[in-house]
Amino acid sequence: MTELESLRGLIDQGEVQLGVHIRKMNSPGSPVYRQGENVWPLSALLVASLLGIWLLHFYVGAAILLVGTIAWAMKIQPRIKAGVFERSAALALENERNFDALWAKDALTLYAKFPDGTERAAARKHDWRVFVREFPGSGFPESGSAMSPGAGVGKAGE
Repeated sequence: MTELESLRGLIDQGEVQLGVHIRKMNSPGSPVYRQGENVWPLSALLVASLLGIWLLHFYVGAAILLVGTIAWAMKIQPRIKAGVFERSAALALENERNFDALWAKDALTLYAKFPDGTERAAARKHDWRVFVREFPGSGFPESGSAMSPGAGVGKAGE
């Protein structure tokens, strides 16, 4: 069993949480970025507002912009974030090459609350493989061993 397979199992069991840097992953050039879900809703809102100003009145256009922006922030943006997270997680957990590339890009983090109550987090400066290997029940010989923050994991908040 590889570290990635073990990590998938730990995530599925809810013992480890995968974090995704949404801003980095929802940018042009990212493999999970979708221009259509980011540009078109706001462009349509802006066009509707300008048409309201041009055809009706300034206050109508301003109201369209205000209501549209609130609706976008409450309805559309959370769906975009969830979609970026799901696509990023699927891409990262697909194979070790993808996970390593996103880890090196500082787009992923790992967090776990261990059975003894300690919280551990790992980011780019840590070794995610050590984080997985040392997790109790991960299936590796060193799992459950005493952890040292310098070994690839740090206490949450470091």
